[in-house]
Amino acid sequence: MTSVAERTGPQSDTRSDSMTRRIPPAGRRILDWVGIPLVAAAGLAAYWVFPEDLGLLTRIAAAALFVLSLDLVLGYGGIATLGQAAMFGTGAYAAGIAAVNWMNDPFALLAVGGVAGGLVALATGALILHARGLTLLMLTIAVGQIVQEVANKARDWTGGSDGLSGIDPAPVLGMFRFDMFGRTSYLFALAVLVVGLMVARRIVRSPFGLACRGVKEDPLRISAIGGSPKAYLVALYAVAGVFAGVAGALTAVTSGIVGLDSAGFSWSAEALVMLVLGGTGRLYGAVIGTAAFMGIHHILAASDPFHWMAFIGLFLIGIVLFLPGGIVSVGERLTVLLRPRAGASDDGESVKGDPR
Repeated sequence: MTSVAERTGPQSDTRSDSMTRRIPPAGRRILDWVGIPLVAAAGLAAYWVFPEDLGLLTRIAAAALFVLSLDLVLGYGGIATLGQAAMFGTGAYAAGIAAVNWMNDPFALLAVGGVAGGLVALATGALILHARGLTLLMLTIAVGQIVQEVANKARDWTGGSDGLSGIDPAPVLGMFRFDMFGRTSYLFALAVLVVGLMVARRIVRSPFGLACRGVKEDPLRISAIGGSPKAYLVALYAVAGVFAGVAGALTAVTSGIVGLDSAGFSWSAEALVMLVLGGTGRLYGAVIGTAAFMGIHHILAASDPFHWMAFIGLFLIGIVLFLPGGIVSVGERLTVLLRPRAGASDDGESVKGDPR
């Protein structure tokens, strides 16, 4: 089983993998373990530094969780998709409908969105992941268009083109109400993002995650040792669907409205751009790329609402040309440059003091 990502990006993948292998073991452990605390610390710092922009920061946190779901399927499974918004939109509408009609606990709404997104991913993944290349890419787009059209036609439940409104979640833990200033919304979104990163890191480190990476690199070898590449990919696609569904539900809870654009093709394409900016196959690249894209978008759109896309395009071209591993690869490059100071030998063997 191969995919578009395997055919279109072998050079960049090889380059980034070789860069990762050259990082000393101690450096890898430091980069790995400080990543999530840094995200949490940066998020809390932004809460105090940008108190007037908490709405934007909340959208960034929810979008980062969505881009993280795309990183799981593309960066770790090699599944090229432009229909990830189908699961995001499904989770958002499921949580919104549940909030309007049955329940309003924010954690329960996240669970509803995650289950809905995972079920859609499981059902569609079992159908489309037998394909590969451009056929698979087109099928993922078709899934997204179908979900969007279903949401448009089910006007009684979703509000159609007018959107689904009236979502009023209960206070978090019964104590913290969602106020008009967005303080609770942002802290809640930040907490969900940090937990999502922890769960995703555990998944990619598990035997299942390693098997999925093996399918991406050499599916024939996985088949030869008795594994089923398609089964691994379908399971990974469903797991990523849960993440996307939770991200959609988080957006519905924090914004109070769900629109058709939440399942649109443009949202899937933007998520792919954010992931490329940050760096695929690294988890933290999803957060960095989302913050960079949406932050630059916010600044440029405010200063030049007619030409901001040109600047975004130039920025993306610069990243692809000079940092093919994404923005997150800057840290990896710095780690490699600082390696001699840690006592590493020139021939690339183990670091001084490393038991190996």
